Order: sequence, then structure tokens, then C-alpha cells
Amino acid sequence: MSFQLEIVAWYLKNRRDLPWRNTTDPYVIWLSEIILQQTRVEQGLPYFNRFLAHFPDVSSFASASEEQVLKLWQGLGYYSRGRNMLHTAKLVMSTYGGKFPTSYRELIDLKGIGAYTAAAISSFSSNEKQAVVDGNVYRVLARYFGISHPINSNIGQKKFAQLAAHLIADQEPAVYNQAIMEFGALQCKPKSPLCHTCPLRLDCHAYKHQLVDQLPVKLKKVKVKKRYFNYFVGIDQNQILTKQRTAGDVWQHLYDFPLIETNNELTTSSAEFSEQIKSIFGAAVKIRPVEAKKHILTHQIIYVQFFAIDNYIINFNDYAEIKSVDIEVFKQLPHPKIIGDFIEKHID
Repeated sequence: MSFQLEIVAWYLKNRRDLPWRNTTDPYVIWLSEIILQQTRVEQGLPYFNRFLAHFPDVSSFASASEEQVLKLWQGLGYYSRGRNMLHTAKLVMSTYGGKFPTSYRELIDLKGIGAYTAAAISSFSSNEKQAVVDGNVYRVLARYFGISHPINSNIGQKKFAQLAAHLIADQEPAVYNQAIMEFGALQCKPKSPLCHTCPLRLDCHAYKHQLVDQLPVKLKKVKVKKRYFNYFVGIDQNQILTKQRTAGDVWQHLYDFPLIETNNELTTSSAEFSEQIKSIFGAAVKIRPVEAKKHILTHQIIYVQFFAIDNYIINFNDYAEIKSVDIEVFKQLPHPKIIGDFIEKHID
């Protein structure tokens, strides 16, 4: 049996029953594909259900505010995905009359949709013959065919794309694409793949040559940057201090607390740090540490310290980015996950 037929046969027997597999609606498929970028199915499924309940069609999505979208997105990370989705939904309403495109050529021009996502939506919604190449597909192809080109190099991406296009040529695109991705997710896993039960193992290059742990090859990651965020939690009766993050940095447009970023981890016993705090919150401010956390992003590790402050006085004219809002209003705003977790744990 050929590679493709083995993959499809395995899929028909082992596939998971996921809601976006029971429809050809391109809007629903788009919703699932964007949410699942950089996200495991187990983590993304509740978000998918939540978004579909709030926005059952592209029209309702396009009518949402950015804050509504980001609040629903809270905790998923890569928040630009949510903002791009809102932009695309509005464009679909204005350019396509509310009918979500199904062709690769039209999809690839939409914000937040790259080659993989355009191939997935077009093949799943209209059976267009476009091969998907995601992390799961890279892994299956690299191991089975013994491809050592790095998957994140130009030549590697070209080689994998050519092979994927060749393999799908005589297949039903919607089924085959789902099959090879599911095979990578459940059988040919990144760590501890189930080689002993794999129907492809006898012809798998990596299995035969003991290269399973070495394929696929990936170029070394960029250096991770360390940052130190010191948050100040000021509550006065039912009011809390907050600010909205600006564009050009992590968590743009989300809401957090007043912040001093430092070059290393500091405590209030540091004279320079203490003076910075007093310059914002007044000389009489009282400070106590509440919690410290480490937050890991793709290219950054953020060391976070939370400090409670009392007896503070802020000149809002000098610090216009800081606002005092009702606590219940604050809870409804979209926050970075680390802020959302702090609110849930410490703020009634």
C-alpha cells in the first residue's frame, strides 16, 4: 500500500471527532485554523467553542470591538492573531459581501493567513488541491523520506512544499491533508512517537536508520531576550490603577498595571529603584512585594514582580497613560495572561 493510502487508512480509523471537521463552512474552518496556530488542540478547543458561540458567522465577528475579541482571546498568546482576525472579518464583509472566500488565491491575500492556512481552508472547504505543510507534516515527511534539510531554511521549505504537492496530486485533498496532519499529531509525535504501532515503520527512513530523534532538522533558534517587569498594584476603595499597553511591544493594546521595566531583578531596597517608584507614586508611598512569576514567550523570558502600593499620589497629567478605573470594569478588560492570573488570585 502506498504512503498516501496508508496515511488515509490510518486516519479513517484513528481520527479525533473535532467540531471543525464536521463542516465545510470556510468561516468556521478559518476560526479553528487561526486559533490552532501555535496552539495545541486541547488548549484551543475551548477558545474555538467560545468564539463560535459569541460570533456564529463572519458578520457578527466583523461587528465586534477589538476589546471584545482580545478579551475572548485572553490566555492564548500571540494576540496579533486576534487583531488580524477582526481586520479580516471586516474585509470579508466589505470586499466579499460577507461570503468568506474558499479559493487559495483569495485567501492568501487576507491578513493573518499564510500559505499553510490558505491551503487548509481551501482544501477543507472546497476540496481545492492545495497541500498543507505544518509542523506535523514536516515531521512525518522528514522522518519517512529521510529529509535532512532544515525545515526553517529556504531550501528546506521549498523541498518539503514540492514533495507535499507531489503526494497530494492523486488524492482527495480534504481527507489526505487532514490525515497527514492527524498522523503527525497522534502517531508520529515530536517526542516518543509510536513507532512500534506505526503502519509506515517498515518503509520509514528514520525508523530503519535510527534517526527518529534527529529528524526533522531545525536551524538553531534566535537568542532569547530576558526582561524584568515590575508591576505596581494600586487599589483605593473600588478603584484600581491600570494602563493600556502601546503598539510595538508584547501584549499591545492589552491592559496591565503601572510598570517599571529594569535591566535586572531589583527589590525596594535598591536606592535607585526606590527613587523611581517615589517619582511616580509620591514620596509617602508604601510598597510591599506580593508575588513573583516567570513568563516565557517565544523569544523572550519576562521576569515579573508584583508590588502592592498604598498611600500613593499620582499626577495624572504627568502620567496620562495611567488611569484609575472601577475594579469590575477593569476585570472585563483584555489582559495578558499573567495579569489575568494575578487578578483571579489576588483581586476580589
